[in-house]
Amino acid sequence: MTILQVITCSNLGGAQSVVACLSNALCREHKVIVVAGEGDGKLWNMLDERVVREPCMCLKRALSPLNDVKACFSLRALCGKYKPDVIHLHSSKAGMLGRVALPKSKIVYTVHGFDSIRVAYRKLLPIEKLMQRRCQYIVGVSKYDEKHLYEEGITHHVRMVYNGIPQSDNGAVCRVDWQSISDGYEKTVLCIARLSPQKNVSLFLQIAALLPQYAFVWIGNQQPVTEPHGKNVYFLGNIQEAGACCKMADMFVLSSNYEGLPMVLIEAMRAGLPVVASNVGGVSEIVRNGENGFALENKAEVFADKIKYILEREDIYKAFAEKSARIFSTELTAEQMVDGYKKLYDRIINK
Repeated sequence: MTILQVITCSNLGGAQSVVACLSNALCREHKVIVVAGEGDGKLWNMLDERVVREPCMCLKRALSPLNDVKACFSLRALCGKYKPDVIHLHSSKAGMLGRVALPKSKIVYTVHGFDSIRVAYRKLLPIEKLMQRRCQYIVGVSKYDEKHLYEEGITHHVRMVYNGIPQSDNGAVCRVDWQSISDGYEKTVLCIARLSPQKNVSLFLQIAALLPQYAFVWIGNQQPVTEPHGKNVYFLGNIQEAGACCKMADMFVLSSNYEGLPMVLIEAMRAGLPVVASNVGGVSEIVRNGENGFALENKAEVFADKIKYILEREDIYKAFAEKSARIFSTELTAEQMVDGYKKLYDRIINK
């Protein structure tokens, strides 16, 4: 089987992690080509050497008639070059252009967090409705996404496949002097996210201000943070293999305005961390209240109360940590994700 994976940006992110994980698993038995557009190219470093890399620099997130037309022609040329059996589109822009340019009979389109369209860019919703039959399957990454796709009138061959990651991080090392951060604090609370309105850094800072006894570490900011913050808050920038730092932290926190099924939460759960996160997207499907953490409304006091509740009770902490690891190993592994997509691929090539 020849599989063409297409994603808008080549920088690191949740959707890119899915592409890398899928491609690295599938390339053992199939020919896999990854096409990615603008960005810093860090996606390429995540790929197995057997995966064919095809940069497409005219594929950009921002709307641009000239670049969009060029991207459509480039995608069509790549389709002619590799003659894929299956085309898997990731993210809304690649999903839009790919469904215009490529044969619909071969396409799987994964919506990586439907709220990025339904809530953040609702003006694109009519286009999504119009394009829904230009593919074989539309995949949501959570039951939440699946439900809201149907509610918004996108019903054509909708499926759900949870994101997943490998069961082992293959000995990845946390590239942070953790000791220098954690000294003087009772516990360390970690967040891995880019700086964007979606990720609600203001809420993170409010929570940290209420809990000065803990160190709050944010990894993934692309630029210095200008908002005032306490001395217990550390912004460390982009770090290679940031997920490895979960092994050093005591808890994972994610404050967001909208999400799909965040890969960083899955990484935290693999490391056996309790999680406190915003109750958005599919978060509550894997962060289960009173079991491995809490999915909460976006209020700093509510977050702070639950973080303190978990970190100051050893029995609760241990039970939540064990449950996080158990949910990951039974529901959120790469093997389960790959199996879910392979079933869709097989249906396409066997038609």
